[in-house]
Amino acid sequence: MRTIIIGGGVAGAATALALRQIGAEVTVYEAYEDPAGEIGSFVSLATNGLRGLAVLGCLAHVQAAGVDVPRQRMWSAGGYLLGDVPRGRRSSDSLHSVTLMRARLLAALRDTATAAGVRVVTGERVIGVTETAEGVTAEFTSGRRDICDLLVAADGIWSTVRGLIDANAPRPEYAGLYAISGVSQLDDVEAGVFNMTFARNGAFIHVAAGDGEVWWQAQVAERTKPDRHGVSDAEWLCHTAQLFQRETVPSAVIAATGRLHPAVIFYALNPVPTWHSDRIALVGDAAHPVGAGQGASMAIEDAIAIAAALRTEPTITAGLKAYDAKRRPRIVKLLDAAEDNRGIKKAGPVKRRAQAAMMRLFVPLFYEKATVWLYNYQPEELKVDPPVAG
Repeated sequence: MRTIIIGGGVAGAATALALRQIGAEVTVYEAYEDPAGEIGSFVSLATNGLRGLAVLGCLAHVQAAGVDVPRQRMWSAGGYLLGDVPRGRRSSDSLHSVTLMRARLLAALRDTATAAGVRVVTGERVIGVTETAEGVTAEFTSGRRDICDLLVAADGIWSTVRGLIDANAPRPEYAGLYAISGVSQLDDVEAGVFNMTFARNGAFIHVAAGDGEVWWQAQVAERTKPDRHGVSDAEWLCHTAQLFQRETVPSAVIAATGRLHPAVIFYALNPVPTWHSDRIALVGDAAHPVGAGQGASMAIEDAIAIAAALRTEPTITAGLKAYDAKRRPRIVKLLDAAEDNRGIKKAGPVKRRAQAAMMRLFVPLFYEKATVWLYNYQPEELKVDPPVAG
């Protein structure tokens, strides 16, 4: 099965690796000449995503590249503890959540994929796809054309392919949040804890990364989308410090900042009705940007699910239908949770105080029961079989 993957990020690299495991011939086309230059701050993987990495054969690589984070603590704007829970796992699970720089996660996936025989072509942006009963032709800005049996679009929330297979597909809209991330030097931050403060102007996350480094992210609630152009790092840092000056711990972390990552604007996407045609499929953010700290994990789950469906079903078309049927209910449930998550971060002063009171009651009693469906997910094992028929 000759396969083209559009997009070389986490979803694209994971899907390439999964499809190689079922015997597909895979070429990844990535728009950027140097994809690493486009990668931002840190990312967390919960146990559901880590089990997927184990299937793909790169779990140990990712664990070695990141920080083991078994606990999560949630704090009020006034510094009161709202909850202390297992981070991204069930309490009985010995596999711990991992936080690492996105570039290192991507490097682990790409290194494993290329070692498995995946071909990666950079500097090629897709502009058109033509699907027939015999295959798919992809066209690129350079004039290059390539033909395949299956095309998988892993080209993110601004997916070009999504609009090519469905002209009425939804478009991303500003979600009312943007993020500033940085790296600080502090020696007194407890290791192994993912801290989230529900602050007056958004949410503030920080985690000890070893050797005195603290990785942090401020998710700022703002009705109007900020203009990132022409704003220096010093100006971003000063603005962020002002927003969180009333929160003691976030303020101290921001004050110790040694470097910033580029600002990131969060977008929301209405549910995408069409995830596939007969020979084209969407994975990751191209199909369902979920947020809620599960973007990378869901992309990895998608990768394994589509490969498993193609291995099991007699044709590509049947495989893509099976992939959609398996993944969509889980994604729909997570999208509802992600919307609630955004709402908490964007709450005003009165609503925020009410939420804090409810969290003090909810988190100790119900948090783990409410999230077990997410963290107990078991991906299918992949085997090297003859590729499915066209």
